[in-house]
Amino acid sequence: MEQTTQLVETIKKGIQEKKGRHIVVANLQSIDGAIARYFVICQGSSPAQVEAITESIGEMARKELDEKPTRVAGLENAQWVAMDYGDVLVHVFLPDVRSYYDLEHLWEDAELTEIPDLD
Repeated sequence: MEQTTQLVETIKKGIQEKKGRHIVVANLQSIDGAIARYFVICQGSSPAQVEAITESIGEMARKELDEKPTRVAGLENAQWVAMDYGDVLVHVFLPDVRSYYDLEHLWEDAELTEIPDLD
């Protein structure tokens, strides 16, 4: 469990490193049948920023915790990139794609924590 909490913190740092915005951590542990313990959701303002955020997360998780995602999907067009760390799923969106899929609402039974933007 401690490892998972550390991973969530490291992912947040990776997002903030590249100025990712509107970070939400969804704790799904109390939801039966949830596909992960946590979702970390954020957005970048352009495909290039979405890609940079994704790379930053991957680099920090590898350097700090020796963790690698089992799968990364969506880098081709970088509108929605999903990174699978087993217990933690990371979603990096463009703003319009994020509001279309509205994952926060989909998992509204989860405990949602909004992380203030670093400005």
